[in-house]
Amino acid sequence: MSEVLNVEEIFGQNVFTLGKMRERLPKKVFYEVKNVMDHGGELSLATADIVAKAMKDWAVEHGATHYTHWFQPLTGVTAEKHDAFVTNPDENGKMLMEFSGKELIKGEPDASSFPSGGLRATFEARGYTIWDITSPVFLKEDATGVLLCIPTAFCSYTGEALDKKTPLLRSMEALSEQALRIVRLFGNTEATKVTASVGAEQEYFLVDRDNFLARKDLIYAGRTLFGAPAPKGQELDDHYFGTIRRRVGAFMHELNIELWKLGITAKTQHNEVAPAQHELAPIYNTANVAVDHNQVVMETMKVVAERQNLACLLHEKPFAGVNGSGKHDNWSITTDNGVNLLEPTKTPHNNKQFLLVLACIMKAVDIHADLLRQSASDVGNDHRLGANEAPPAIISMFLGEQLEDIVEHIINDGLATASLEGGKLRTGVNTLSDIGKDATDRNRTSPFAFTGNKFEFRMVGSKDSIASPNTTLNAIVAEAFCEACDELEKAEDFDSACDALIQRYMTEHQRIIFNGNGYSDEWVAEAERRGLPNIKSMVEAVETLTTDKAVALFEKFHIFTRKELESREEILYEQYSKVVNIESLVMIDMATKQYIPAVIRYTRALADTVLKVREAGADVSVQSAMLDEISALLKEAKAALETLKKSQAEGHAMAGKEQAFFYKDVVMKDMDALRAPIDKLEMLVDKECWPVPSYGDLTFEV
Repeated sequence: MSEVLNVEEIFGQNVFTLGKMRERLPKKVFYEVKNVMDHGGELSLATADIVAKAMKDWAVEHGATHYTHWFQPLTGVTAEKHDAFVTNPDENGKMLMEFSGKELIKGEPDASSFPSGGLRATFEARGYTIWDITSPVFLKEDATGVLLCIPTAFCSYTGEALDKKTPLLRSMEALSEQALRIVRLFGNTEATKVTASVGAEQEYFLVDRDNFLARKDLIYAGRTLFGAPAPKGQELDDHYFGTIRRRVGAFMHELNIELWKLGITAKTQHNEVAPAQHELAPIYNTANVAVDHNQVVMETMKVVAERQNLACLLHEKPFAGVNGSGKHDNWSITTDNGVNLLEPTKTPHNNKQFLLVLACIMKAVDIHADLLRQSASDVGNDHRLGANEAPPAIISMFLGEQLEDIVEHIINDGLATASLEGGKLRTGVNTLSDIGKDATDRNRTSPFAFTGNKFEFRMVGSKDSIASPNTTLNAIVAEAFCEACDELEKAEDFDSACDALIQRYMTEHQRIIFNGNGYSDEWVAEAERRGLPNIKSMVEAVETLTTDKAVALFEKFHIFTRKELESREEILYEQYSKVVNIESLVMIDMATKQYIPAVIRYTRALADTVLKVREAGADVSVQSAMLDEISALLKEAKAALETLKKSQAEGHAMAGKEQAFFYKDVVMKDMDALRAPIDKLEMLVDKECWPVPSYGDLTFEV
């Protein structure tokens, strides 16, 4: 029997938790830190020095020699620059280990080489990282040793956000300020802030590392750019929630241990729908901490996979023909005195505060459906959204039978007098208990679904940071709360004014509610009739960031300036073009150096066989037919390769929006045209001659 794992003992051991702070800091210093965490403000430099020394001592005790300001630039991944704790030796030559409050609070990485969308010129190098005191520092161990990681925001010398965290923190403050106005209207004077809480379900694929390293497309692009379907895919639904294979189980076991050490509450693990696909889900946390944790989860998955001679694929669509991966972003808002504003209670028709919050969210999602769609846009997600494996590209809200019934009564009658109840589920088996049913079913085709006491935003891409979706959610809801409070705070009769506002919002924005099948063609037509936007790709979504409506929203709550939004627009167009350009170059490389030479060698051998068999007087009709078919596909592949080379070169010479749309409309189609004949050739050419592992090798050999 394996050694018993004591989760309580290892949980958070690599995190400088509040408990460790309480143990190591003077009482007065600890409460100053806790007050800044809870209510904002700045630490005095003297206090920061004490905190920094305590952090350094703790980290050194665990073997750390360096620290880093760990931040999230607009690359979509994390960044770090390592500095040693060492200082100049003393007069006796003894090395000293020091870490000051100033070094804790502020860092200065080079800002010139990160995406900035024109906010920083190449010669304008200065940028600042600023400690996010609300996200715990942690230890990371890798080939460089043990590293103290300090979560930070990243801004330019002139104050613009160059990262994903700064706007998120701004949006959290905006949401808290406006949500407090809501709860004050209902007599809650104890709450001092409202926090957005997030739980991000993470889907991923695992493949054998040797097979991974044999595929240039997986190495450079993160997805297979060629590949014929395996004889068996997901059609039997036997992989979903199926028994976890031994290698995968070993990976999950080690992953859980590493995440628990880092204070990440990894809770749920299971096989997903596609072969070799799996999922991990944590317990909720404050939005910025959840964002940090999700980045750590993705990094740790890759590290643990490599240790197990596996490769973790986080791309949204690593394999054609089977389900891709997403990241369900579960979002709720809770006061610091324990009130979840999205908790309907047993009688939601009588819960006026909940109904007001719901009406405001309906308004927010309807008015800013385009921004919400943009927040989940990604090059990889374009391969997934709108297919029967992920939500449609059209934003709608699923409320379920109970809330939809209440909304309909409010719209039609001004109020609802009852709530549908779930009743009992009876199985007809005497030895099985009758269990209570929820008041509504779930809808996996909805992009934004109410699931009991939270909303589940199901469009987010599997490798994406969840910072942008939550920044947008916080911002649009803060605006709706603000506009509602501006009206209700002036009302002479609050109850009547609140009832009227709820009815008006629900009536004006009921078009956003859809409880049906989001995969159906009928819904696309119905959504168009309702006037809902259908933004089908990332590049079509980018321009929503700089509309007058979007700029007014983000500037009102000091989340983004127009300049910051314009920079992100430029970065996103550039990002799309660069990703597709890399993919096209990989396809050209693989076709030129691997596939076409392999097929030529095979046809040469097949032609020799035809001659020998014919000389022997035997029938060669089958061999000749195969040779003709393969040669025709080879010719098609060579022609498609030349077309792709030409369009790739043409696109590479462009820039900005024009370039992004050219890559989407022309280069991507030329890539598909090259893939088609090569995938057909894979089904005809002897496997021993095929230069790369097949889909079957990749998805079933783990």
